[in-house]
Amino acid sequence: MNAANPLGINLSFCVKRWITPEFWAPVVRDQLGLDLIQFSFDLVDPMWPAPVLSRQAKDVRKAADDHGIFIHSAFIGLAHYTFNQLLHPDEDVRAFAEAWLERAYGFAAEAGIPGVGGPLGAIASRTDGSEAQAIDERDYTGLIERMLRLGDKAKAAGLSELYVEPTPMRREWPWTVDQARQMMTDVAGSATPWSLCVDWGHGTFQPLYGERADTMEPWFAQLNDVIGAVHIQQTDFQFDRHWDFTEQGRVDPTEAKALLARTGLAQSPVFLEVFYPFERDSKSILDALKASAASLKQAFA
Repeated sequence: MNAANPLGINLSFCVKRWITPEFWAPVVRDQLGLDLIQFSFDLVDPMWPAPVLSRQAKDVRKAADDHGIFIHSAFIGLAHYTFNQLLHPDEDVRAFAEAWLERAYGFAAEAGIPGVGGPLGAIASRTDGSEAQAIDERDYTGLIERMLRLGDKAKAAGLSELYVEPTPMRREWPWTVDQARQMMTDVAGSATPWSLCVDWGHGTFQPLYGERADTMEPWFAQLNDVIGAVHIQQTDFQFDRHWDFTEQGRVDPTEAKALLARTGLAQSPVFLEVFYPFERDSKSILDALKASAASLKQAFA
């Protein structure tokens, strides 16, 4: 790992392709030349039977050790993200989402992964299609209570860090700098510390935040003391693209590095997080990933 802005990759690109450690570990280390990753629970379902889950965890730990890869954290992935999780209208579903995370913590601990994170959940849309300006106070209070309880469960499992990923949707929480600050204040007493993992394409989503949202500087400058990791992607600020850096967009890696340094985040790990259509061929994806990793490594060196 480098001393300044360690550069890694989220294993989101592996879904339906390099799905087990024997495949993704050599791709990350030998093909991309990276030694830092964020695991994705799109590759392992925490609700699999315990013996299967334990074997998978041991395989992940061994592959990382064998290839000299450090696993910074494990994020929930797209599959679980499609559910409304801890803010689902049905209380029983919220309880199940909490149990899902507890199982995820156990897997991470056994795999030697110190932290787990991701978006927390989403409220339901209104029937008329309008967007709520805020989640209900009772929903927010319940969410904080669950986060504190999850902090206890993460500590019991042996984890050292939990992460919240803000998203650019009014139905999810938090989606503004002020909301993120409030949430971090409200969970400050957690048995396992909570911090933020912010995404370049989330804080620059102009349809929600307006034309001035052409930089991550407000997020970085105002929240640098509670940011534990950063996702970088290529995007056009019009949708949450999660493109790689062979695509034309508005994120410049060299400027990104300078912004992190300017806002006090020169030591924060930065993870490339990209998604691809399932039908795209793996060879072209691997070529694009190699080019993107090379571009980012040159900028962040």
